[in-house]
Amino acid sequence: PRVRRQRQMCIRDRSMLDWKLLAGAAGIVAAVVFVIWLIFFCARRIREHLKGRELDAMEGHDFEYFCADLLEDHGFKSVEVTRGSGDYGVDVLAEKEGVTYAVQCKRYDGPVGVKAVQEAYAGRDYYDRMVGAVMTNQYFTEPAVKAAKKLKILLWDRGYLESMMEEEE
Repeated sequence: PRVRRQRQMCIRDRSMLDWKLLAGAAGIVAAVVFVIWLIFFCARRIREHLKGRELDAMEGHDFEYFCADLLEDHGFKSVEVTRGSGDYGVDVLAEKEGVTYAVQCKRYDGPVGVKAVQEAYAGRDYYDRMVGAVMTNQYFTEPAVKAAKKLKILLWDRGYLESMMEEEE
């Protein structure tokens, strides 16, 4: 009986040891997964921040080509950057699924106002396009939003551009 009890205690101690090892291993795995997730999350935030700074550092004409490339990457066809002066307020012409677009690109340091919406509206008609839009690295003023709604001009702000850039990754 004494040997049997010692054997049972030995088995019980071994199973406790197995559970402790298993719990320790699970803890290590959880810690490694958390560290990997943290690195991925931080790297993504840093990339987003740097992309935003890149947008803000571009010259106007470079921003127009950036917007054209972004549209092309999202299924727009016949994407063309217009000549700099005398473009009647349109920087990029494009087509997607049979719909033609006239796009005004604004790389600004502050909110984009009504003038950009008016330019897109005039350029849409000048180039005989179905849709007019304004793309910017910033956001729009409230009057610009109201004018765009009235004139049926699409507004693609910084948040929209960033979401388009994320889809590329």
